[in-house]
Amino acid sequence: MKNITDLKTVRLSDDLNAVVILDQTRLPAEECYLELSSAEEIWDAIYKLKVRGAPAIGVAAAYGIYVCSRLIQAGSFDEFYTEFHRIKNYLAGARPTAVNLVAALERMEKVVLNNVSATVPDLVKLLHGEAMAIREEDAAACRRIGEYGLSLLRPGMGILTHCNAGHLAVSEYGTALAPIYLGEERGYGFKVFADETRPLLQGARLTAYELHRAGVDVTLICDNMASSVMQKGWVQAVLVGCDRIAANGDVANKIGTSGVAILARHYGIPFYVLGPTSTIDMQCPDGKSIVIEERDPDEITKMWYIHRMAPKDVKTFNPAFDVTPYELITAIITEKGIFNPVDGGIE
Repeated sequence: MKNITDLKTVRLSDDLNAVVILDQTRLPAEECYLELSSAEEIWDAIYKLKVRGAPAIGVAAAYGIYVCSRLIQAGSFDEFYTEFHRIKNYLAGARPTAVNLVAALERMEKVVLNNVSATVPDLVKLLHGEAMAIREEDAAACRRIGEYGLSLLRPGMGILTHCNAGHLAVSEYGTALAPIYLGEERGYGFKVFADETRPLLQGARLTAYELHRAGVDVTLICDNMASSVMQKGWVQAVLVGCDRIAANGDVANKIGTSGVAILARHYGIPFYVLGPTSTIDMQCPDGKSIVIEERDPDEITKMWYIHRMAPKDVKTFNPAFDVTPYELITAIITEKGIFNPVDGGIE
């Protein structure tokens, strides 16, 4: 297995003046790294999916607001906090569905509010420490998620995944793909089917890219082929990530996930959701309460084509996510263990 962790999705520059991200909009054609040093650049990178995946967005936001805090000119705590709070609210608006974005920013804000007597330079140092902790905790959580997930799998299984919940979406290993990488290291020989995941093609551009790069046996399929491979008996488990888990166990993930869950139920295939506990939003009672981001119609009609592939001015509907009800989920796997949401609740 090739070392997938040498791809650094999000990190701080050596001089701590910028967030360095792997531009995922340029994959798989090239591995291009960008340095982001302003709030506007960081917001743009999150919104335009240059950095994506709920955990990676959280890490990028933590790094980002730390980098921005270094530029705040303030002679008092109140002046510093006023500008910090403005930047925090601005960055939080980039992607409304992924809970990790707001959670990371609120965690960084808590550091500031818990140290009102600190000097501005000391506040900046504390923010650096918290941002690094968020990153390290994410990496450790992903490893544990992988171990718990692998305990449910057998060597040689066929696994279907949707969107990208791998190394590119987190600090290391991934969430849904973490058991696959650990299994590859231990000779499990999984055969993975990756949905292309229209309209942004994260499965085609990212999941297939990183699994193939790591030497995993991966087959790319169109979204509407999932039923066919399941019907043939080629899939024994479905592993997906998540952007938000409601208190009742409903899960928001990339658009198309709920359809895969319905197919898995029909064919009697276990459907596993893997994500860190930071993705659980206990303030959100159920999936109906999750705000679903709607994106630019051009992503459907012309983004990937030389010529427009839909009639001009035709109506479009382009939600970024859908909600899978807890009844369709076999288990939710976090760094703290394996949970069965069938009773309608996360404990």
